[in-house]
Amino acid sequence: MRLLVNSGYVAADVSDGVDAHIRPLSSSVKTVGSHPPPRSAAPGGGAGVEGTSEGGARRVCSVPHTCGDSLEGHSIRRKGATVHVENGLAIGQRIKINRERAGMSRPVLAGLVGKSAEWLKAVENGRLQTPRLSMLLRIAQVLEIEDLAELTGNDHAVPVVVFAGERHAALTEVQAALTDYRIAPRDRQQSAQHLAARLRQAWQIRHSSPDHRTQLGSLLPGLIRDAQSAARTTGPERRTARKLLAGVYQLADFYVAYQPAPELVWMVADRGLHEGYEADDPYVIACSAWSMVQALRDAGRWDEAIGLARDSIDRLTPYVGRGEVSDDWRGIVGALEAEIAYVHARRGRYGDAWAWWERADEVARRLGPAYRHVQTSFSVPVMAAHAVTLGVELRRSGEALRAAEGIEAGRIVSVPRRSRHFIEVAQACTQQGDSRAAYEWLVRSERTAPETIRYNGFAREMVLELMKSPPAGLRGEVRELGHRVGVAA
Repeated sequence: MRLLVNSGYVAADVSDGVDAHIRPLSSSVKTVGSHPPPRSAAPGGGAGVEGTSEGGARRVCSVPHTCGDSLEGHSIRRKGATVHVENGLAIGQRIKINRERAGMSRPVLAGLVGKSAEWLKAVENGRLQTPRLSMLLRIAQVLEIEDLAELTGNDHAVPVVVFAGERHAALTEVQAALTDYRIAPRDRQQSAQHLAARLRQAWQIRHSSPDHRTQLGSLLPGLIRDAQSAARTTGPERRTARKLLAGVYQLADFYVAYQPAPELVWMVADRGLHEGYEADDPYVIACSAWSMVQALRDAGRWDEAIGLARDSIDRLTPYVGRGEVSDDWRGIVGALEAEIAYVHARRGRYGDAWAWWERADEVARRLGPAYRHVQTSFSVPVMAAHAVTLGVELRRSGEALRAAEGIEAGRIVSVPRRSRHFIEVAQACTQQGDSRAAYEWLVRSERTAPETIRYNGFAREMVLELMKSPPAGLRGEVRELGHRVGVAA
């Protein structure tokens, strides 16, 4: 008996981007593994790949799924405890039993997964359809259930960690910096000029490092604390400091994506927007909105994502025609248009997706082949890679592979984004049932940036499936790839 996903979708790169963000895996029905975990769970919204960031997906399952066969009783493994669950229970009932046995009230659990108590009550009572897999993963994590099958009733173990990914070694330190709420500024303040130089260097390191997550993990704690301290001061530099702090949060978004702490995704996205509004800077607001749009998209909050993106574009429109603003103002407009295309593709709206892609591509071409927006990687080469993304999302694998043929991957400057591109080509191959080609593209991704594939839910799912059914003659090679990526069959 298996949990069936009749959409064939999986969730997981911002845009590798956040290496950003959820995509179809194959045309065939998959087991529960078809949906890697959310980049985040949306507060107050629907349940929801690196990026989306870099203009890509990061993140949360958006397509309904159904459960196959009947639900049978078995024991729940929860951090050293074993609890029996009765036969024949629906998933909502299983959630309720586990919640009550954990001593957690309905409002508390709902709040921890970004939902209302009324929503959770309706799920538990069967008045709402079964939550998407991304949300089931989040519920399992909050209830400290190590095997997702304990909620779904699947007889076969489905370790949450396989799809939720690993906790990076520096996550605790980054989280501590984000929640350092000291009000008094530090004795020795760094100048805005010095903070700006550190932020520029951090972006450069992030885009050029195969171990980009580890590099950010070492840089972010100090950068976050210093930028937060600078923004709490008074004086002429405060507005500049707020802009820089927003930029630090935009950078942190790439680190917290695909980590088992989805609340941090919403935290940094919301804080970035707040600092942009406080600085009263339309460009900073738009850059922060780009991060929030991805979180909303991966949570399935389509209209909100599109609305925020369009509003941000409208704010910039009066400025982009002026010669005195930098090309980055036009670049973020194109990046937001590409995000709108991505949302439409996730929804399965072919015409709208490509119409917005064409608008974004036109912006990229006007900016020229040498232009690249640092935060989003928006550029001519990345727009070509976005064509692959749309093909995969729309389940037009042939179109995705044809688009990939015309891409010179070396022109994608960002190493994590390039690695994510290879993962998306592997997804297209998987959709066509070509496991050997999928393996080869995953190897290219791993060689390009090991820390992209290691934390990307789509990639981890594909590696797991390859380990179960390896291409002829490649069993050993696939097993080795799985060990390097951190996936055990």
